[in-house]
Amino acid sequence: MATLQLAHLNQSLLPSSSASPFAAYTRKTPGRHSSRRLLPIASLPSGPAPTTRREFIFETAAAPLALAALAGAPAPARSEEPALSEWERVYLPIDPGVVLLDIAFVSDDMNHGFLLGTRQTILETKDGGNTWVPRSISSAEDEDFNYRFNSISFKGKEGWIVGKPAILLYTSDAGESWERIPLSAELPGDMVYIKATGEKSAEMVTDQGAIYVTSNRGYNWKAAVQETVSATLNRTVSSGISGASYYTGTFNTVNRSLDGKYVAVSSRGNFYLTWEPGQAFWQPHNRAVARRIQNMGWRSDGGLWLLVRGGGLYLSKGTGITEDFEEVPVQSRGFGILDVGYRSKDEAWAAGGSGILLRTTNGGKTWTRDKAADNIAANLYSVKFVTDEKGFVLGNDGVLLRYLG
Repeated sequence: MATLQLAHLNQSLLPSSSASPFAAYTRKTPGRHSSRRLLPIASLPSGPAPTTRREFIFETAAAPLALAALAGAPAPARSEEPALSEWERVYLPIDPGVVLLDIAFVSDDMNHGFLLGTRQTILETKDGGNTWVPRSISSAEDEDFNYRFNSISFKGKEGWIVGKPAILLYTSDAGESWERIPLSAELPGDMVYIKATGEKSAEMVTDQGAIYVTSNRGYNWKAAVQETVSATLNRTVSSGISGASYYTGTFNTVNRSLDGKYVAVSSRGNFYLTWEPGQAFWQPHNRAVARRIQNMGWRSDGGLWLLVRGGGLYLSKGTGITEDFEEVPVQSRGFGILDVGYRSKDEAWAAGGSGILLRTTNGGKTWTRDKAADNIAANLYSVKFVTDEKGFVLGNDGVLLRYLG
């Protein structure tokens, strides 16, 4: 599952304090609580009376405590240490202002992966994501552009990267070399998502709703929809889609399910759209909630999740495409939740502004907050599990969290 944030960064989500980010990543191993052993009265020293104020206070305080121990009274409450977090921060050799946007691993080698971001950022790992090194791609440096690399996908050793300004990169050798594929200047919108679907085959989406497929390594593309979303809305605005008259023609987010269905949120968040393979047009839907939509995506069971601005989380009733949602209580502390990633059918993680991390183990019915990133002065934009045991959270200011399990 891949989600790509396109809206401008909301820096107001950042906390005003400047707490050190390093504190959030010190892994605390549950230790033994220190305790003072209380002696029965019969075991107390029988020496001379205390001669100092310190001795008097100690013995005066010890006697009642010893009596309580003999009487079977419960021991004084001890503070519990926080549970060991399931995430750790991976520090990256990049500028702090970089926003991380996507991550993918070579299908044939899950230790070999690539991480993308703004400011022409491409990082490579060969140890499963523990360490990363900057990667230079000559075919992406021929022109004086500062590319924003939006999406990456692998199928076997074949991989694809798309970015803005319009750029398409292809590899057939697991990223050892990358070839730049020419693109038409008439391409509607910016490329925001790509999915490797088979040998020399891929599916690409633009922020205006164009979907293209290729089967010859990108030299020819065939349109999967007959028109952009703007054209669709111009035809259907009289059908009752609220807010369509204010539509600016671009997506805020787009998300693909495992079986090829898409859900996208309009740039203003006032409605959403869906598309299934074989449909000629995007299908617009009124939002079923009062607040504007922040992001939407697919659950592991085929249903939808929906995030609204201000921190609300909704789940669709049943599976498939629907407009019927119900709200789930979450402890977002007033910060927006920006993405949800499913590790399994029951377990998922949500991330958002000011280091918010939430976890569910029952399919989304209830959520608890993980404090792993509480002291991170950054927004967390994307949650991606590439396998059940390999997951990452991507944020701004070069923040990358790795799942420990």
